[in-house]
Amino acid sequence: MKITSVRTHILEAALSQPFAYSRAWYDTRTAMVVEIETDDGVTGWGECYGPARITAAVVEGVAPWLVGEDPLRSDHLWQMIYARLRDHGQKGVVIQGLSGIDIALWDLKGKHFGVPCYRLLGGPLRTEVKAYATGLYRRKSGDPRKYLAQEAAGYVADGFSAVKLKVGFGIEEDAAMTHAVRDAIGDHVALMVDANHAYDAAAAIRLGRMIERHDIGWFEEPVPPEDIAGYRAVKAAIPIPVAGGECEFTRFGFRDLLVSRAIDVIQPDTCAAGGLTECKKIADMAEAFGVRYNPHVWGTGIAIAASLQLLAVLPAHTPASLNPVEPMLEFDRTEHPIRQALLTKPIEHVRGIVNVPDGPGLGIEIDRKALKRFAA
Repeated sequence: MKITSVRTHILEAALSQPFAYSRAWYDTRTAMVVEIETDDGVTGWGECYGPARITAAVVEGVAPWLVGEDPLRSDHLWQMIYARLRDHGQKGVVIQGLSGIDIALWDLKGKHFGVPCYRLLGGPLRTEVKAYATGLYRRKSGDPRKYLAQEAAGYVADGFSAVKLKVGFGIEEDAAMTHAVRDAIGDHVALMVDANHAYDAAAAIRLGRMIERHDIGWFEEPVPPEDIAGYRAVKAAIPIPVAGGECEFTRFGFRDLLVSRAIDVIQPDTCAAGGLTECKKIADMAEAFGVRYNPHVWGTGIAIAASLQLLAVLPAHTPASLNPVEPMLEFDRTEHPIRQALLTKPIEHVRGIVNVPDGPGLGIEIDRKALKRFAA
């Protein structure tokens, strides 16, 4: 089996209403999908997290290196691409592009052998995963105390046992919104907060101390990703577990992060940190350091499927315990017209639980009509 073509699909869809996190407003959702074809008719699909047009340029630049290669040699191809681009992109969009390619190669590999990717990654530790609802962004109008509380209560009514609130809009306001959401969901639903690196260490510590009474599951990206000393300061100053890593890349980047002991929960994005090949290595390293791993997920059904294949083989955070703490799936609930439309059979939750797709490869099928409908 040989690779015959590598294609990119830049997708875009307008939103019915804009929403914001701490750093920007969204009025569209975009995606960059990788399609790899082989001479025996098998096609693999991947997705790149990051700026779609830039990651597409990376993949298109790499594509000629892959044509004629054996797609089953996925680790060799990963190393070849990384080595040829090492001088230009050890982090960022180059690795995001490589991630989409790698995921597509794993999809091909699973389809070739007729098994889900998790079988080739070592076999499943679980076939279903608890999901937490990511949402609770800001809107252009309305009182956020009211609409955030109502949205969070809706997730609980849908069966989610954990939700994540976007913060980073000012310390006093963040504290007030956290209080409102905790009141809305009650004491038995896990609540995490995510600042998207909006603060410096001093401000993040102040916010953490103001909200710690609300039993926060983790404080995500309290400071910029390159401020490792700031992460360590926040971690030392508050009892809330500190999470981060969606802006870190490869086992080399996570090695330094783990050695620093700056983070309690690492969150590599499978579509950004190096794909399934690299994220399995990062997960094994995190286990050796005793650091929890919960993947960041922000994309289409391809990203969700790839993350679920990895989650199937991730060890529990406390594997020797009679009551192990299991890794969770981040399940984006914000508007995304492409996310489920891209799959012929959407990945859904039932009372906050998502089954790991068990078909060959990623276990999904792509609706080519959606590729045309959302083509940018």
